[in-house]
Amino acid sequence: MSQDTDTTTLIPCTLAGHLLSARTSSATPLAGVSKAFIPADETEAYSVQDEVTRALGPVCGWKVGASSPEAEPAAAPLHAGTIFPNGAIIPADLCRHRGVEAEIAWRFSQGVTGPAENITRTAVMDAIGSVHPVIELVDTRFAEPGSQHPLVHLADQQNHGALIVGPAIKSWRSHDPLSEPVTMRIDHRKVLSRTGGNAAGDPMRLLLWLARHAAQRGLPIEAGTIVTTGSVTGTQFVPHRTHVSAEFGTLGQVSAFLA
Repeated sequence: MSQDTDTTTLIPCTLAGHLLSARTSSATPLAGVSKAFIPADETEAYSVQDEVTRALGPVCGWKVGASSPEAEPAAAPLHAGTIFPNGAIIPADLCRHRGVEAEIAWRFSQGVTGPAENITRTAVMDAIGSVHPVIELVDTRFAEPGSQHPLVHLADQQNHGALIVGPAIKSWRSHDPLSEPVTMRIDHRKVLSRTGGNAAGDPMRLLLWLARHAAQRGLPIEAGTIVTTGSVTGTQFVPHRTHVSAEFGTLGQVSAFLA
């Protein structure tokens, strides 16, 4: 893996230590972890994320999603080493697994500060500067995607590999993400077309939840933060040396070459 991380300050026999060790370029993927390392609940899983975050550096983005419009969201902080511009070549050793998902993301032009209980939907919306088409690459520090307890995968940065960020649309308030058509192409061949598709429903619910959640964790959203809000296409796993793209009806196109 290209994100070599100094784990000398971490206790190796922790879930965070195992996850960080698995990120080094010489490491083999984890086959699994013992039951003793499975977080007891979401709070423990987020504590593991926090420990990994302290090793990986400043938070530049977040991923947030939910399985339904009523379900409790889940989130993970993202770092500069896995966020790329439109058209980027993604290093071959960055991800072990390359699960391609088209998503819609929001960049904050202002920070969202204050006690979590005082953060309102209006304050979150007023802090947003633009909406973007993005591609997330799903990855894991384990040998097989989806092979571990859900709380372990939540602790493992919620299966984040990389985020490719497309063009900024400033007039985001007139954009309706629930009716946005998208076409995904793998090596320029259309593999999927649909409208909407995000199981979480209204992304503003996710962004409000995240702003409060991040504040509670002592990682409040800062100006420039990019937040991706879940797949609208499902996941397509692809091999190395693959070109991927997603074209949205009003947001434009985002693409990358996975070396």
